[in-house]
Amino acid sequence: MASRLVVEEATRTRPWMVMVHGMSQDHRVFSCQVDAFRSHYRILLIDLPGHGLASAYRGPFGHIEFADHVNRELHRRGVEDAIFWGTHTGASAGLLLAAIYANRIQRLILEGPVVPGDNPPVVLEAIEKARQKARQEGIAAAITGWWETGCWFEYMRAHPESCRAAEHLAIIKDFEGRPWLDDQPPKPVEDIGGLLAGVRIPVLIYNGIDDHEEFLGSSSHIVSLLNDAQRATVPRSGGFPAWENPKAVNNLVANFLD
Repeated sequence: MASRLVVEEATRTRPWMVMVHGMSQDHRVFSCQVDAFRSHYRILLIDLPGHGLASAYRGPFGHIEFADHVNRELHRRGVEDAIFWGTHTGASAGLLLAAIYANRIQRLILEGPVVPGDNPPVVLEAIEKARQKARQEGIAAAITGWWETGCWFEYMRAHPESCRAAEHLAIIKDFEGRPWLDDQPPKPVEDIGGLLAGVRIPVLIYNGIDDHEEFLGSSSHIVSLLNDAQRATVPRSGGFPAWENPKAVNNLVANFLD
């Protein structure tokens, strides 16, 4: 069952860059990053279980399961090491991937990550509301509530033209909501401090300047647990800077990789 999309596979001498989206999204959220980096990297876009090309995958749906899924896709593709770029849920899965499968990742680029296995209250509350609404009123109603009340979309909703809000919403409306309907408990993440202390690669963590305070706090906490992490704040953006202000983020990442 395919859950990956390869861009520029023919340039086999170039390093791999893996991109992984967040909850309710899919690989399309990295469209501006693919355009900017495809001439320098072989890009592997991976959809998480329950999303996009991997919509049919069954649960449970947790950070460890997502990290294991990404690792399997890397193995199937023959990717021995790569630069990993993830947003939100994808970023947290990337942290675990680097901690558990250390030889797979050269560098980490993380947008708005949360501590793996420890979603902040604002995320837990939003997911529970989406789960209840999906069961009572259907997935379409749950997606509408997710978009209209999610703090991570607040900047996008307030700046619909510059942030291409309609295009982003169209991606989310394709989400089938399987993780919201699944009742299987995910594997617990144990000793996260010890796991992240073992990450010995360079890490870039960035948030939008108008991101929610709980996401900003999560990023600060993660930086404190890592050995080689740098932090950045992106102007004119909130929860998804790579989508909302792609030029600034792409420049930031290019400098980090240089």
